[in-house]
Amino acid sequence: MVETVESKEWFLSSYVAEGVPTSEHLKIRTVRVDVSVDSIPEGHVAIQILLLSVDPYLRSLMSGQKGGLDFTQLEIKQVVSSSGVGRIIGSKNMHYKSGDLVVSPFFPAAEYCVTDSIFLRKIDDKDSQIPLTEHLSALGMPGFTAWVGMLLIGIPKPGETVYVSAAAGAVGMYVGQLAKIKGCRVVGSTGTDEKVNLLKEEFGYDDAFNYKRETDFDAALSKYCPNGIDIYFDNVGGKMLEAVLNHVNKHARIPLCGMISQYNQVWSNREGVRNLLNLVGKEVKMEGFIVGSHNHRRGEFAAEIEGYIKQGKIKSKHQIYNGIDSFLEALASIFSSSNVGKVILQLSK
Repeated sequence: MVETVESKEWFLSSYVAEGVPTSEHLKIRTVRVDVSVDSIPEGHVAIQILLLSVDPYLRSLMSGQKGGLDFTQLEIKQVVSSSGVGRIIGSKNMHYKSGDLVVSPFFPAAEYCVTDSIFLRKIDDKDSQIPLTEHLSALGMPGFTAWVGMLLIGIPKPGETVYVSAAAGAVGMYVGQLAKIKGCRVVGSTGTDEKVNLLKEEFGYDDAFNYKRETDFDAALSKYCPNGIDIYFDNVGGKMLEAVLNHVNKHARIPLCGMISQYNQVWSNREGVRNLLNLVGKEVKMEGFIVGSHNHRRGEFAAEIEGYIKQGKIKSKHQIYNGIDSFLEALASIFSSSNVGKVILQLSK
């Protein structure tokens, strides 16, 4: 029986003040992990990590300063963590046995680990018809984020106009599909003509535009949202948020999910929004949210999304990177206009 395994893991070497993390900031090392049953603490399990989620919020943990998000920063030499899917290879926990597949929001960016079971969720046999990747996308944090932001904060009504920025991203692709299921007219913006076609042809958006081809966001929104905007799902912030505030309808709702256009800059260099008075005059609700605050709704979310997946009403797009060595490349890809859908690191099958 194998007692120890070699495991590669990614750790923070230095903080990233600006720009995309590079090999100067994130480094990989090899450690030995004791996975023998005798060495596993009571209540813990040994896990081989199969899939890791690579998300934009990870960047916000590496600057050494909060910058507006109330997330605990990684410490130097600390291993990066992310949500993932793993297979149990040893257990000292009566609720888990070797071979069980589990999901956790806090796996290390590594090949193996020994962890307690506080945050583990077993993938039931009945879920076998659902691909494992969906547990990190439609049924994972991106899908849950879209569900919370659109359905709990946006509260869409049939016939309303919904506008989604970064619409072909991991969260945006689900936001638009959920809004369509609820009977809305949905418009999205993205960074390439190919992704515009993807939004309309695969994800069912009524219309979409390439924001990089638009020299005037106000004019673009007048064209694509001629009846104004009832819900704006904001993933980018900055100039796009400012432009949207000139087009919101009375009692519009703006779920603030993220501001990826601003993540790679120190907060004092980020773009301001000058027309917040529109929120007052049009009685607009703008609300930021963290999905962890809504975990008590996860069961309701999972049941609804599983139904949509099985009915073919929700589609996913995955960008797969292979091997633990590809983590840095996968993280950098999120900030590239070529990125489509959910970025996942596949470590093993």
